Amino acid sequence: MARLQRVKLSGFKSIREMDIELRPLNVLIGANGAGKSNLVSFFKMLNEMMAGHLQKFIATSGHAHSLLHFGPKVTSEIAARLEFSFGSRPATDAAYEFRLAYAAGDQLIFAEEQLVSEDVLTGTAVGLGSGHVEAHVRTTADSPNAPSRKEIVHFLEQCRVFHFHDTSAAARVRQYGYIDDNRRLRSDAGNLAAFLLRLREENGAAYRRIVSTVRLIAPFLEDFILHEPTSGSGNGPDVILNWREKGSDEVFGPHQLSDGTIRAIGLVTLLLQPEGELPQFIIVDEPELGLHPYAIDVVASLFKKASHHTQVLVSTQSPTFLDEFDPADIVVVDRDGRESQFVRPDPERLESWLEDYSLGEVWQKNVIGGGPH
Repeated sequence: MARLQRVKLSGFKSIREMDIELRPLNVLIGANGAGKSNLVSFFKMLNEMMAGHLQKFIATSGHAHSLLHFGPKVTSEIAARLEFSFGSRPATDAAYEFRLAYAAGDQLIFAEEQLVSEDVLTGTAVGLGSGHVEAHVRTTADSPNAPSRKEIVHFLEQCRVFHFHDTSAAARVRQYGYIDDNRRLRSDAGNLAAFLLRLREENGAAYRRIVSTVRLIAPFLEDFILHEPTSGSGNGPDVILNWREKGSDEVFGPHQLSDGTIRAIGLVTLLLQPEGELPQFIIVDEPELGLHPYAIDVVASLFKKASHHTQVLVSTQSPTFLDEFDPADIVVVDRDGRESQFVRPDPERLESWLEDYSLGEVWQKNVIGGGPH
């Protein structure tokens, strides 16, 4: 399984310098404003880079001065090194490096971009140019000195940030959606009904597993009623997230589901989709928002299960959510002055504390940091 082993990052938002080893399961904890969401935003930028939308991401993020650590007067560039392994061995197989420099018009352009082969015999760096505005790694010709280019691009294309917070009446997840927009779950779960309908038709076991798990959180729900209306939005037939309650023939719509239930359905669907369809890296910012404590326990267990088949990074401010994980999974995010610090706690130091307290309680006592104290 492909894996992102280490991220070195400097100059990005509140992250002046960061060097962190990533594991199959990574849980970020920290106070408001510590910098958890800024790391999530970096992964969003990587995904947009691989789609050829870096400049769009920069513009919609407030332009370059909003991305550079305390602006261009303090920081002139963003630099990153991503180290990958593509087999069962833990050794690094390849790395992708780039520097984005501040340019006229409040832009960022590539000052450097390269692939690095980590083979102990060759260790070759392949330069991909400078002065360009979109990533060349997407379109450059393959080189025998950089055999992992396609794997790196594919991984970063599959590096997906999911954000199910918008459950308002106007949210896409509560609306009709085009039935064929169903190949992969969108980052806002806007195509949840179409995605579930495809799973029901193509993989009944996965669909039933999702429904039965949703019932653990919403025991009133019997099943989803996913029918195609005869007319749609103009793109073709549409589908909406209708459902039926246990003991009733009445069909209800998504507007009759609570915000927490909608979010829970999205998270369960994301994490229980067939293993072969999981993104290679799943990133979710504060999945516990709006969930009942029991639902938090269920969702946390699903993240742990998914990490056996894909890489997971999740941020949280919930001690209840944190209780479901091991100290080795945790990354503590603290704000030291004007910069974010990312540190893994020492599991041995926590052993005596965990004899009497849960991990969430230890965090609340500020033993491992990551609090507002």
